[in-house]
Amino acid sequence: MTTIAIENPGHTGATDDAQLNASFARQPILNRDGMLCGYEIKVRAPELTADMLEAARAPADANSGADASSYRAPDPAQRVARAIIHGLLQGNVRGALTGHPAYVDVSREMLFDDAILRLPAERFMLELAPAIEFDEALVARIVKLHGRRYRFVLDEVTQPNETFAKLLPYAEVVKIDFTGVPRVLLPKLASVLKSAGKLLVASGIDAQADFETAHGLGFDRFQGYFFARAQTSASRRVSAPRHALLNLLQLLSGDPTVAQLEAELKLNPVLVMHLMKLANSSGLAVGHKVTTLREAINATGTNRIARWTQLLLYADGRKVALEDDPLLQLAATRARFMELAIERLPEAGRDEADAAFLTGVFSFVDAVFGGSLESTLNVLTLSRPIQAGILHRQGALGLLLSAVEALERGAWDEIETLCARLQPLTVEEVAELGLAAGAWAGVADRSAEGLERIED
Repeated sequence: MTTIAIENPGHTGATDDAQLNASFARQPILNRDGMLCGYEIKVRAPELTADMLEAARAPADANSGADASSYRAPDPAQRVARAIIHGLLQGNVRGALTGHPAYVDVSREMLFDDAILRLPAERFMLELAPAIEFDEALVARIVKLHGRRYRFVLDEVTQPNETFAKLLPYAEVVKIDFTGVPRVLLPKLASVLKSAGKLLVASGIDAQADFETAHGLGFDRFQGYFFARAQTSASRRVSAPRHALLNLLQLLSGDPTVAQLEAELKLNPVLVMHLMKLANSSGLAVGHKVTTLREAINATGTNRIARWTQLLLYADGRKVALEDDPLLQLAATRARFMELAIERLPEAGRDEADAAFLTGVFSFVDAVFGGSLESTLNVLTLSRPIQAGILHRQGALGLLLSAVEALERGAWDEIETLCARLQPLTVEEVAELGLAAGAWAGVADRSAEGLERIED
């Protein structure tokens, strides 16, 4: 959550102290290699109170000071626009982007407000939705911002029209809605736009077949959760044998001794290599370098080894950084969100937090193993509440899992409905925890939180 105070120099009044809350969620954008290359920021606009709306309509108070006659309360839409811009600049949004560029829908009011110039042009892609009212003044403003190196995206394109043609010269990116564009039009549209030097983004890609179609047509970026579906498992290569990871997880679930862990790990040289790197990461190896497997186990601890192994299930076998691996990032973010969110609920303790983390991390484990989700969960010997939460959305774990899935889609109304059953958790807190979880997942390989860089 981002709380922004809109200041009006030279004027004081009830509306000046009002706080506007803008909430943000992120949705991954992948490149042609299936790696993260950006996030779209989904915005929940702040709500204006009746007092704010009334103040915007009311004349200035003649008794409020010498400058009162020249003061007019900001237009409500402008207040919202400025709150969103300011919110995008806050540290929680920046942290959740983990170094990737942000794609964000901009309104007419946002474009005309000079506060937009505070957004770093190299970090933000400004999306122009068809719903914006385009006229000569707005086109002139876009041209001016374009001259200051701001990059524009023509969003939700389904079919070219006059406005599309007018704005195309100033757009670096064209985002085509795969759910709305006529399929017979796709090859010609993609060919023409690629010839014009535009970067093409396919949005609404939630099935592997759609990804393959868009990839074959030369699209450069892909937005959707196709990579988290079970049918993608054949295209991924895990960084250690699956049976080895499962065996280790089953052993860890039974409170093993150091000797048992050492014996299991010795059967898997890849796991030993990763564990030695993890144990020597910042904060774990205290005062000396860890040189033996037994030292690595003791330095790391079984809880951290368990979490590391759980997330390692999702790691791509190619030599990639964790912050660029979309499946692992999604798993880590869900797990961390669940852990943070359940702590906001009454009577939640350490056991509940651990169960919440497991619920998030295994909520789409079928994307790695294929087959049915239920059969995979049975192999992992997860507790009944965790399985019920994942498979049937039962209990607090199920509600929180539904909430984080809605957050991934930017489905704010759905989150609000769920929060009515998750009191005292609010929509704003859900968004705040989502950003915090994303930031944690993105930098975990550079910290001692239980992850490391995955390398061959």
